[in-house]
Formats: sequence, C-alpha cells, structure tokens
Amino acid sequence: MLPVIILAGGLAKRMRPLTENIPKALLPINGKPFIDLQLELLSKNGIIRVVLCLGYLGEQIEQYVNSTDYGMDIVFSYDGVSPLGTGGAVRKAAEIAGKVFFVLYGDSYLEIDYNDVQRTWENSGKPALMTVYHNGNRWDTSNVLFEGDRIIRYSKTERTIEMQHIDYGLGILQKDLLNGFSEHFDLAYVYTNLAECGELSGYEAQNRFYEIGSPCGLTELEEHLKNGNRL
Repeated sequence: MLPVIILAGGLAKRMRPLTENIPKALLPINGKPFIDLQLELLSKNGIIRVVLCLGYLGEQIEQYVNSTDYGMDIVFSYDGVSPLGTGGAVRKAAEIAGKVFFVLYGDSYLEIDYNDVQRTWENSGKPALMTVYHNGNRWDTSNVLFEGDRIIRYSKTERTIEMQHIDYGLGILQKDLLNGFSEHFDLAYVYTNLAECGELSGYEAQNRFYEIGSPCGLTELEEHLKNGNRL
C-alpha cells in the first residue's frame, strides 16, 4: 500500500474556542481523540506508513501519537517558521513519503476502501487521482465536474451548476507534480491544473464523508459513531 500524508497543521479557526489550547486532531470524539479514529481506520485499510504534516500545536500531536501503538510507521513533518500552505506542506512531507502517496485531510473521517482507490489510480494511467462524492450541494457547495473515471473540472472558487460532486478529502499524487510552485501554495491549485490538463483521474466514493472542520461536522461524526456505524 502507498504511504499516507495527513495534513494536520492548520490553525482550526472555525473550531475556536475548542482549539485554543489543543490542536484539532486531538479534539475528543465520544471521549476519544480524533487522531485515534483516523489512524485506526488507516490501519484497518492496510496502511503501514504515515507522514503527519504538523504546524499549530503540532508538538501535542507528536507526543500523543508517539505514546500510542497503531501498528504503523508514523513520522512527522513540520512546516517550520512560516506556514507552507497545504501544497507546500505536502511537498515537504513527500521528501519522507517517497515518489507516490495518498494525501488525506487531517479533519476527514472517510469510510472508503483504500485498496480499491489505489487500484483505480494504478489502472488509470494518470499521475494523480481525486476521490469525489456525489454531493449535489447537500453538505457543502459542489466543486467537481466528474465524468466516467476522470475529473473534468475542479475549482474552489469558480463553481458551476454542472458540478454535482465534491472533493472527498483523499487523493493520490506523484511527488514530481509538486515541483515548480512557490514555497507557499495551496494543494487545490495542483488539482485544478491537473484537471485542466486532463491528467486527474477520479474515484467516486459511495459512503458520505465526515469531518471535524466545523462544529456541525464534529457533532455529525459523533452521532454517526454512536450509532455503531464504524468500520
């Protein structure tokens, strides 16, 4: 299985005051730190190597993860003095992860088959893949035009009525795709450019995504897991 880079270095401003003293990854979900749930889910999917991109209060995450046995090789990559943006953080972590890797948002809980996602990417012949979900603007504004097995258009700012899917929160990238950008850049630019060039394959997830990037999202995940809906 490919290694996984997890973006967990954000400031979590939407979750204040809950995140004034602890990072979002350590927010309790039914009494358990979210990072536990995320890493346990990866382990069940056969992932054996993880690179955690850290920034805001990242030392707390590193200390907690190092005190817990997940049965995986977990290493840490820090932004440094200045935030690198999602793209810059992944590029730095790629020096550890290797030539090809999954990229996972640090606030996403995704009940998806990572093996199937990887096979889809391998069969696509494309350098990158984005997982998507048929959102229909239900949980957030749809931002992906997905046809067949390819992402036709992706944009976080220029959304159209044809876009019925949304970025699910998991992708696959080759390391060299991150070359040529400034020190600080958004990963969305990479995906947008790849889609425009016809180089971004797609995988349609069947289970809805859960996230803790908002108070509402955190509550929804707690209710989901309380009802026994856990892989």
